[in-house]
Amino acid sequence: MTSGGWDPQGDRLAARAIAAGDTTGWFEELYAGGVRGEVDMPWDRTFPHPLLAEWAEREGVRGAGRRAVVTGCGLGADAEFLTGLGFRALGFDVAESAIKVARDRHRGSGTEYAVGDLLDPPADWIHAFDLVVDVITVQALPEPPRHTAIVNVGRLVAPGGTLLVIAYRSDGSTYVVPPWPLTRAEIDAYGTDGLVPVRIEELTIDGGDLTARWRAEFHRPH
Repeated sequence: MTSGGWDPQGDRLAARAIAAGDTTGWFEELYAGGVRGEVDMPWDRTFPHPLLAEWAEREGVRGAGRRAVVTGCGLGADAEFLTGLGFRALGFDVAESAIKVARDRHRGSGTEYAVGDLLDPPADWIHAFDLVVDVITVQALPEPPRHTAIVNVGRLVAPGGTLLVIAYRSDGSTYVVPPWPLTRAEIDAYGTDGLVPVRIEELTIDGGDLTARWRAEFHRPH
């Protein structure tokens, strides 16, 4: 096993890749290491993010066959949650190894998985989804190209659709490796493509080093 587990290995891979001008290639390296057993599988959870599940319960969210997408879906827990709510859910990730694991793990669930790059999403994904869920995704990217990724998340929302963003919230501290907590201005930038903010929550969770969170909901008018 690589010394220190997957999290410090991710820091090492990210620092090296970003210094070389490759802002996303380290995700595949890290997940591939998990597949080979060199580290524990990164971001491995079988349950939806608690702030997503809490929001869905609070708002009485039901899919009723509408389309949903999870950006940077990793191993698929959040996408599977949306399928369970009745959405036709797609999860995509830039790491091919993560998508292979997600497909194998959730075979027959009805959730679609695809390799996709948030910095260059397919044209047929633009304005295509009734619900877009972004859970701690863009803050793995430096700036640039973080702003481009933020804007592209919002562009996925269909007319009448909803965007839910869950992110680490900046407390003014400086970080040299990801994740980089988002500022209020970066949260507001999700609305660049005509989305209207519905509720921007500043939350604090228990445990860990980064306890401050954003939960932000946006809506695209018809």
